[in-house]
Amino acid sequence: MSTAPAPKINLLDELQTALAHGTVARRVETLRRVTDLFLHAADDYSDEQIELFDDVFRCLMRHIETSAKVMLSNRLAPVPKAPPQTVQTLAFDDLIEVAAPMLTQSERLTDDMLIANVQSKSQAHLLAISGRRSLSDAVTDVLIEHGNGDVIQRTASNPGATFSENGYRGLLAHAERDEGIAVCLGMRPSIPRQHFLKLIARASASVRARLAEANPERAADIASAVAAATKQATAAPEAIGAATEIAHGLVKLLYDDGRLDEQEIHKFAAAGKFDETNAAIACLAKVPVSLAETMMVESHTEGILILAKVSELSWPTVQLIIAMRDNVTERPATDLDETRQTYERLRLSTAQQVLRFHKMQEATAPKPKP
Repeated sequence: MSTAPAPKINLLDELQTALAHGTVARRVETLRRVTDLFLHAADDYSDEQIELFDDVFRCLMRHIETSAKVMLSNRLAPVPKAPPQTVQTLAFDDLIEVAAPMLTQSERLTDDMLIANVQSKSQAHLLAISGRRSLSDAVTDVLIEHGNGDVIQRTASNPGATFSENGYRGLLAHAERDEGIAVCLGMRPSIPRQHFLKLIARASASVRARLAEANPERAADIASAVAAATKQATAAPEAIGAATEIAHGLVKLLYDDGRLDEQEIHKFAAAGKFDETNAAIACLAKVPVSLAETMMVESHTEGILILAKVSELSWPTVQLIIAMRDNVTERPATDLDETRQTYERLRLSTAQQVLRFHKMQEATAPKPKP
């Protein structure tokens, strides 16, 4: 690849002379000329040449008016190799008209820069960041922590955003108070299964109706949630995301190969893998995954104890499953001493009888309309 010619080495001196004695129109024209020069071969400039342009732009920015900064920000924001110090200076400008193009588009801004911007700038700056093409979970964590309702709603609806477990917990907390956020969160195709269940269980009737109307493929799930908030529908294959299908497929392969045992369940629960744990218990207890899931997310631990006893799991594994469930549902920690005594008193025959009753209930329950 040919290297573009560098701007003349005395350009800085020429610019400083022009800016010191020039009119506003002359300053804007100078900025336009230098910007054109850079954009003409931006992809071909070496790091050293880009550094020279950085010096030139920063010199110009000390003398130009706001409208010229806005123009510069809009022109440089889409350029992957835009001068990095210039990008950062514009992105951290207090005026959102100047900062927004960079915050929304520039690939030069690192996660650390974006996080620092979130922590020090206005809600308008945060709103611009929330609309970026992609957002890491480190950035969405701080957006959820510092953002207002508009910022969080835009973040939740951004298809290029990823979220940590803490991020999802924060979104769910905001969703309980803001129906717009709840709808945006429910519309995310990538929302983990357990968080979707929790969202629907807590959502108002109007939110469920809006989700059903806007997201017909999940209408069966939502309709069943209206009938029983803690017994989420799982019968509709289209309501289950790709990640959940992969998890269920992995567990089925282990089961079919005779390799699914308590040790595997112990590993799944220790790693906080809700879908894998749920599917594995369903296999060992010989119940539908939908029934195991409903029993897992109940507000008490009876369902887990019944499934675990029928699956003949030891207490250390049961304890891990309960801890995972409490973390997923954000409930207060279960009293493990009392629960252990209950589990040890529970007879296998009693657990089997109760589980048969649950299976009968599910089999006779009205099915949601397609």
